Amino acid sequence: MATMRDARGMEAALREAAAPDTRSGRRTAGEPLKPWAVALSALVPGVGSLAVRRFGVGAWILGAWAIALATLAISRDDVSRALADGGTGDWIALVTLLATVVGVWVWGILDIAVVSTRPVKRTGLSQWRIAARRFRKNRLAMTGLAIMVVLYWVTLLAPFLAPFDPNFQGNIVLNRYQPPSMEHLLGTDKFGRDIFSRILYGARISLSIGFISIAISVTVGTLMGAAAGYFRGWVDTAIARLIDMLLAIPTLVLLLVIIAMFEPSIFLLVAALGLTSWYGSARIVRGQFLSLREQEFVQAAKALGYSDWRIILRHILPNTLAPIIVIATLGIGNVILLEAALSFLGLGVQPPTASWGSMVNDGRDAMITAWWISTYPGLAIVLTVVAFNLLGDGLRDALDPRLRT
Repeated sequence: MATMRDARGMEAALREAAAPDTRSGRRTAGEPLKPWAVALSALVPGVGSLAVRRFGVGAWILGAWAIALATLAISRDDVSRALADGGTGDWIALVTLLATVVGVWVWGILDIAVVSTRPVKRTGLSQWRIAARRFRKNRLAMTGLAIMVVLYWVTLLAPFLAPFDPNFQGNIVLNRYQPPSMEHLLGTDKFGRDIFSRILYGARISLSIGFISIAISVTVGTLMGAAAGYFRGWVDTAIARLIDMLLAIPTLVLLLVIIAMFEPSIFLLVAALGLTSWYGSARIVRGQFLSLREQEFVQAAKALGYSDWRIILRHILPNTLAPIIVIATLGIGNVILLEAALSFLGLGVQPPTASWGSMVNDGRDAMITAWWISTYPGLAIVLTVVAFNLLGDGLRDALDPRLRT
């Protein structure tokens, strides 16, 4: 019964993905190329898409183009400074800004010249294309993706967007505990430092730690889970018992012990977070490998004499990418929370480097008189974690065939 239900769900998803979009105000792909629309998009990206009634994509392209040009105009002094004598962060911001301008311009042209004129395929749709189409229809997931993209974009452009140096204090007596104003959008802290600038630079730390730590965690968890699920026997027993032992220790307590043994630093924090959060991904990958290694295509690969590592890397691992992607997306939010907790306790990113957790800690003594010091970094943490959770939930719904009804 479950197999028949899954088959009906897959058939409905195939029909849904193959059907052309005929809703009001939307243009069906496969129409002849309109040179005038391409010319409009070359002049102002997004206008050509709007002219041919691709309102949703056109609005996104036009909005992205306006934001990119506005950022370039506002940051022209910073761009000149980066070209004259800029550091690594300035050059990263400059390359990001120029890549954004060029990328949006190319996107506007390609949307008319390629995407909108591509014929609609009614057969031969891959599972990834079906999942992508279902993901695009999930508004909450698209909202999480948009927030995530904006966060990383702002993070890379922090040297151009921040109105002050994150560690600049000036006259502490006059500048400390200033409420939000036109000069300081989110106020200042007890040292007179601008909260908005520190949040932008703190995003670089928090998001970078989250991304790199999860990359380490997923890599280690995938390797351990693949070895345990494929080879079984004593390998599976040893890895499974190791995971059970580590799961018995609270993650935060284990992190505190590791960091307390060494001098706190960003590199130690990344390594500790990455090497203490791989258990969940290892268990899921192990279960996938235990199931897939008994399938006919794996038995056929063994009969052809393929090596174990070729079977693992080229035949089984690609079929486990969907849960791995979901694990990675959901895990970034958890790692950001752990990093904020450690920084709040003083064992994470060390001052004066800006971090969202340490900023919340800086304002805990003045929650009534200077509420903005802890409130805005806390809201940034909440927004980021919610965005990654929405993205992870959307990917799970799109990649799981059993949820396609």
